[in-house]
Amino acid sequence: MSLLRRHWPEYLIEATLVGLFMLSASSFALLLEHPGSPLRAALTDAFLRRALMGCAMGLTAIALVYSPFGQRSGAHMNPAVTLTFLHLGKVSAGDAAGYVMAQFAGGAAGMGLAALLYGRLLADPHVDYVVTRPGEHGVGVAFAAELVISFVLLAVVLRVSSAPRSASYTGLCAGTLVALYITFEAPLSGMSMKPARSFGSALSARDWMSYWIYLAAPVAGMGLAAFVHTRAPLAVRCAKLHHDNPRRCIFCGANS
Repeated sequence: MSLLRRHWPEYLIEATLVGLFMLSASSFALLLEHPGSPLRAALTDAFLRRALMGCAMGLTAIALVYSPFGQRSGAHMNPAVTLTFLHLGKVSAGDAAGYVMAQFAGGAAGMGLAALLYGRLLADPHVDYVVTRPGEHGVGVAFAAELVISFVLLAVVLRVSSAPRSASYTGLCAGTLVALYITFEAPLSGMSMKPARSFGSALSARDWMSYWIYLAAPVAGMGLAAFVHTRAPLAVRCAKLHHDNPRRCIFCGANS
């Protein structure tokens, strides 16, 4: 209870960030994929629409990381990220529990808000609550793809954030990878990497058939990235993606 009293603002921020990410994903999916959208009618090339979706969500991720909210909480926005920093000893067990619960709650709330705003438009099969599902190559490929992209993302985050000269670019690197993954990898797995993000969509769509992929693969992939990073000479500085800012840090005590 002591942690909750002291750190509840960071937990609430994590829920808000995930909720905003879900709202952004729903909005851009409707704009680019709903049959009734004028933009969808103008852009007949699926790859181009996917590239635009990637840019939109990559920019969303970057904006959230560098926002005052993201600077305060560290902008994990992902239970797999939080659990990896727990494994690395940079997050306490109590804070990890608070972050993970908040992230799942934020995913559900963000999707619920999108449903209130857009109604049945989100249920259209071309959008379907932006549910992440395996591509035509099947479950095995989807799992492997999610594991690989999760591994690469966190490997880059840990490498960039651990070097003082490059640490401030961590959010830019993460957002760029999100954009590239949606553009090129999404046909394989739907591109999630975020158990809370896929949870929000699955809850609204009532589709849990493949959810285990988006729960297990990101955790395994990011855990593997952490294991590999511990063998490198660079030590992990902090659990924040963007640490060099004036906001308080509940992980290392800076500005608190």
